[in-house]
Amino acid sequence: MSGAAVRGEGRERILAAATDLFARQGYEATGTRQIAEAAQVTKGALYHWFDSKQHLLICIYRDLLAEQTGRLAAIAAEDAPVERRLRAAVLDLVEHVAEHFEPLTVWARSTHLLEGEPAAAIRADRRRYHQMFRNLLAEGQEAGAVRTDVSASVMAHGFLGTVNNVHTWFGADGPLTHRQVGRQLAVLFLDGLRPPER
Repeated sequence: MSGAAVRGEGRERILAAATDLFARQGYEATGTRQIAEAAQVTKGALYHWFDSKQHLLICIYRDLLAEQTGRLAAIAAEDAPVERRLRAAVLDLVEHVAEHFEPLTVWARSTHLLEGEPAAAIRADRRRYHQMFRNLLAEGQEAGAVRTDVSASVMAHGFLGTVNNVHTWFGADGPLTHRQVGRQLAVLFLDGLRPPER
């Protein structure tokens, strides 16, 4: 294994340990020493990758958002009817959120602690994702596949806001898994996109 691979693996271990600790005991109650111990690295190694605990929190979210954005861009660029690409984009998002429910929940609970340039950069990243999703809906409207009596912006913010806020009410001890909840939300959204005359 190369040195670069070992270093990359260390970064991922640190992120995984931070995510677990932030989820179990809260961001504010977790120290960098605990994170380093849980990741089985030295504090020096932790600070090689991350400037601060806040930097860790930012990377947890920005890594996932970058992955989501890349996946959406690939789906939007496919040579397929817009209806198929919209369905793929919606289902891909709910699957990605289900696969990363813990770190996304950690982020949602701690985002209010960020301010200044880091917060602004993340808002810009989120706007790029929202704009790509909105553009796909607008393309569907132009093709006659998506209703036009509701704006693409309202549809985009409505769906993305719903999916990203499931953590506020979802209970792991309930009758449905998070993945099942996401798929049901996707069905409701996709059905609601159809033009009324259909």
